[in-house]
Parts: sequence; structure tokens; C-alpha cells
Amino acid sequence: MPALASHRKPRTRVRTTTPAVGLTTAALASVTLLSTQSATAAPAEPKPSIEEVQKKVDALYRQAGTATQQYNKAKGASAEQRSKVDALLEAAAKRADKLNETRRELGSYAAAQYRTGSIAPTATFFLADDPQSYFDQDQLMARMTSQQQKAVADFRTQQKEAAEKRAEATKSLETLTESQATLRTSKQQVQTKLTEARSLLSKLTAEEKARLAELERKKEAEAKRKAEELARQQAAKEKAEQAAEEEAAKEDAGSGTGTGTGSGTGSDSGYASKAEKVLAFARAQIGKPYVWGATGPSSYDCSGLTQAAWKAAGVDLPRTTWDQVEVGTRVATADLQPGDLVFFYDDISHVGIYKGDGMMIHAPKPGANVREESIYYMPIYGSVRPA
Repeated sequence: MPALASHRKPRTRVRTTTPAVGLTTAALASVTLLSTQSATAAPAEPKPSIEEVQKKVDALYRQAGTATQQYNKAKGASAEQRSKVDALLEAAAKRADKLNETRRELGSYAAAQYRTGSIAPTATFFLADDPQSYFDQDQLMARMTSQQQKAVADFRTQQKEAAEKRAEATKSLETLTESQATLRTSKQQVQTKLTEARSLLSKLTAEEKARLAELERKKEAEAKRKAEELARQQAAKEKAEQAAEEEAAKEDAGSGTGTGTGSGTGSDSGYASKAEKVLAFARAQIGKPYVWGATGPSSYDCSGLTQAAWKAAGVDLPRTTWDQVEVGTRVATADLQPGDLVFFYDDISHVGIYKGDGMMIHAPKPGANVREESIYYMPIYGSVRPA
């Protein structure tokens, strides 16, 4: 018996210690797993530099500008399609009224036939009060038959035309739906880009914002320097042209030909007059906020301002930068004149009005107001003279 007792004691110790071993193993496994995860976790991304933030924000504003032009284009297409749909629906309604009128006319013929019945010509002759009465009635029936045939033919034609108008209106409504969907998408793209830009700027400290402002001042100063250089070049060119004209005038006076070879033309004078009106309007808008999709009078986007300014001079421009760049005559940067339109970026997503001396008036971007600025603040795509 003692041997049996000594045998049971170890078994009891094994049962009591098993849970403790299991818990310890699980705890060790957890610690090991956490240690492994900590060792393999990806390091946090470094905070972007102020220069990187500036580039990112500029890129987002540019993308928002592109999306704004897409929005403007979709909005114009939607409005145009809505007018077309309304006209088609009105035309379809008129066709339906005309069709119903013809249908009523056919119904009156059918009712008349039902009331009189079909009577053979011989019986009509014998039942008539006199031969003349028969012939009068026979001619009337013949005329009614001809009118019936014409009414039926008209009904079929009108029925076909009404169906075509309904089909055309249905197709236009589908196009309108597509335009409205594009409009919503473009609007969402603009809002997304602007929200991302604001989010980036909101994370900057006061010191970082000050550094960003300093970078902007340097960028503006460099753009202004380039504008001043252009102004000097244009002034020198104008002076040389004026001297050449004066020399030519002296030679003409000496020879007595008096040909008057001055370069000023009625066309140049007419454009200058329009440009004065354009710039007067644009100057009056300085200080008003940029709002994407806006065309005035309290706020503008870039192409909304150029469109409104040239309208003040009696010239209708399209709504988007992509269409405005196709209007008028292309002009080299060195040959710019006040009133010309200057376009920016490879995707032609921005435009301003040249005022002379390398400067322009434009609606810059969200959060900024209409202002004068160097045309070299952004990369130039090209320029046009609208009229």
C-alpha cells in the first residue's frame, strides 16, 4: 500500500501544474508575437518639407482648375441640352394636338357614315325628289370621300411625325442625363481637390506657414522680375519701330512722295478701343473673390472673368479656357498687347487678361481675389488676340 500512495502523489502534482504551464506558454507566445510585429512594423512616413507642401498644394489647385473647366463645359452642355429638350417636348405636344384634331375629324366622318348608312347610287337616284337633287347629293358624297382620304393620309403623316418627335425628345433626355452626370462628377472632383489642399495647409504650424509665405514671396518676386524684363524689351521694340517710322516719314518728305507708311491702322485702333473697355471692366473687378464656376458679378473663376470682360467690349467668348484659346489670332509673348488673353499650363486650365508691362488681371484660385499679377507666375501655354 505505501507503494500505491507514493505513485498517486506525482499524478496529482501533474494535474495541478498543467493549467499553469498552458497560461505561461500563451503569455510567452503573445509577447513574442507583439515583439515580432513591433520589429517588422513599417516606419512612419517622414513629414513633407515646406517645398513639397507648396508643390503639392499648387498641383491640387491646378487640378481643381482643370476640373472647374470640365464643370463649366458640362454645365454649358447641360443648359444647351435642356433648351433642346424643352423645344422638342413643345414640338411633340403640338404634333399630338394636331394628331388629336385629325382623329376627331375622322371620327366625325365615321359617325356620319354610321347615321346615313351605305346606299347604292341607283336607289339614291330613285329615292331623290328629282334628278337634280340626286346629282347634287352624289357630288357631295364624292367630295366627302376625297376629304376622308386626305384626312386619313394626314393622320398617318402626323402620327409618324409625332412618333419621330417623341423618339428625338427621348434621345435628347438621355443625353441631358449624361451631361448632368458629368456635371456632378466634375463638381465632386473640384470639391475633393480643394478639400485636400485645405487639409494640407491646415496641418502646418505657424512657423511652417510663415516659411511657405516666404516661398510665395520669392516666387512672386521672380515672376515680377521677368515681367519687368519683358516690359523693357517691348518698350525698346516700340521705340525702334517708332524711330523707323519717323525716318521713313523724313525720307518720304524729302522725296516728295508722301506715301504715309505709318504702321497704325484702323484695325489696330479698333482693337485698342475694345481692349480699353475690357481692361476697364477687369480693373473694376479687382478684389472680388475667385469662386469656381462663377461668372459674376460678385465673383468669378478665371474664364468667367475673361468672358465677362470681353462681353463688356461687345465680344462674346465661349465659357471655357479650352474654347477661348481657339478664338481670334495666336500671339507670341513678345508681341502681347493690352486686352490679349494669356493661357497657362499644358492643359490650358487657366487664363488671364494682359494689361501691359508683363502684367495681367486674373482670378487666380480659391481663397484669392481678382488681382494684377505677372504673367510669369505660372508657366505660359500661349496667347490669343480675341478680336
